[in-house]
Amino acid sequence: MKEWFNAYVHQPAFKKKLLVMLLGVLCMGVFLSFLIEVNMGTDPCTFMNVAISEKFGILFGTWQLILNAFLFIVVIIFDIKKIGPGTFANMVFIGYISDFCRLVLWPRLLPKDVFISFPARGIIFAIAIVCFVIGASFYMNADMGVSPYDAFPVIIHDRLLKNISFKYVRMGYDFLVIIVGCIFGGKPNIGIIVMALLLGPIITFVGKKLAPYLK
Repeated sequence: MKEWFNAYVHQPAFKKKLLVMLLGVLCMGVFLSFLIEVNMGTDPCTFMNVAISEKFGILFGTWQLILNAFLFIVVIIFDIKKIGPGTFANMVFIGYISDFCRLVLWPRLLPKDVFISFPARGIIFAIAIVCFVIGASFYMNADMGVSPYDAFPVIIHDRLLKNISFKYVRMGYDFLVIIVGCIFGGKPNIGIIVMALLLGPIITFVGKKLAPYLK
């Protein structure tokens, strides 16, 4: 455990990377709240977690923490190197930041109509999905560990499916998650497709821009 801690704390530009990671988590939580409210689509994990949390009447952040805690145990057992400060920030903060915005901030600051009427709904969706993906790219390029959800398919590939390209393992994993969300009452829509198209290119672009500042 000491070696794991030192691997992060003593790496170059640790404070900068930590700040970038936390900024990314904050952006993801805030803009995820907009995506959930306009109900035009999110990433597969959020899609499933929202469906399950609504089905059982518990906070989105609470269910997301429960699921990640379970996956976290698996990651600890099979690949602890995937764990870092960003892992815990993702597990704990994103869901609850989103809940706080949806349940406390937006009802006080914004009229309800902006989430259900066009063109406001479409504009919010377009801005929120781009900002969410940018936040995710900050989080991932900070190299502070990954979420248990993202680490799980890597472990599946490395341990069980080495002969299959990882991109196909990840696609199958996300598709299975979407199916689970549908079973619990979720209805997938355009946002999941847009997220899939944007995430890779924006992560690469932001990573190149951040790299000189994180050395």
